[in-house]
Amino acid sequence: MSKPAFKRVLLKLSGEALMGDDPYGINRGTIERMVADVAEVAKLGVELAVVIGGGNIFRGVAPGAQGMDRATADYMGMLATVMNALALADAMKHVGVTARVMSAIGIEQVVEPYVRPKALQYLEEGKVVIFAAGTGNPFFTTDTAAALRGSEMSAEIVLKATKVDGVYTADPKKDPNATMYQKISFDDAIAKHLQVMDATAFALCRDQKLPIKVFSITKPGALMNVIMGAEEGTLVHV
Repeated sequence: MSKPAFKRVLLKLSGEALMGDDPYGINRGTIERMVADVAEVAKLGVELAVVIGGGNIFRGVAPGAQGMDRATADYMGMLATVMNALALADAMKHVGVTARVMSAIGIEQVVEPYVRPKALQYLEEGKVVIFAAGTGNPFFTTDTAAALRGSEMSAEIVLKATKVDGVYTADPKKDPNATMYQKISFDDAIAKHLQVMDATAFALCRDQKLPIKVFSITKPGALMNVIMGAEEGTLVHV
């Protein structure tokens, strides 16, 4: 097998991707398949950090959050990402991948606090590092956390793994004539108002010259294709 195209990557995994076909929560079959893909990549020696969202769990209680203070709701969402991170780490353990969960908010009885030098050490040791609780601050999304942690970890690329296989000219569910971009610059994506990431995350990646690859995590083998530099998804670049 040829060498991977990347040595160190930041995988942004949406919580919704863990649901499979379920309305919310974690679909065990889905997470096991994703973890199998991650294990294949880890065996190549790729240093892999993960930022995970919490929309799959928080979605189940979203109606109860209506009218709630935004900061309080955001902290609830952070806790949902911790649950997802624990589930992901447990699934990795079952396939022989060592993972460490680090949280941006203090829950030391459950997971380690985020400490940058320690996270870098884990990556160099070949462990998968799962960053939970976003940035630790309300009003910032896990997309922003991915851009931030990717920059802090000196990742070569942010891999945004979603249920969609790339960035389109329009919503492909609504417009049958929508076409997918193979590559697009940050400036063009901003000018065209393409929803790659939220504005704060997008600006940070652009300023740090940190490219983003958007691809479908539900497609078997897609993660490996991206790691090997094959044509897969959409590359957003400077």
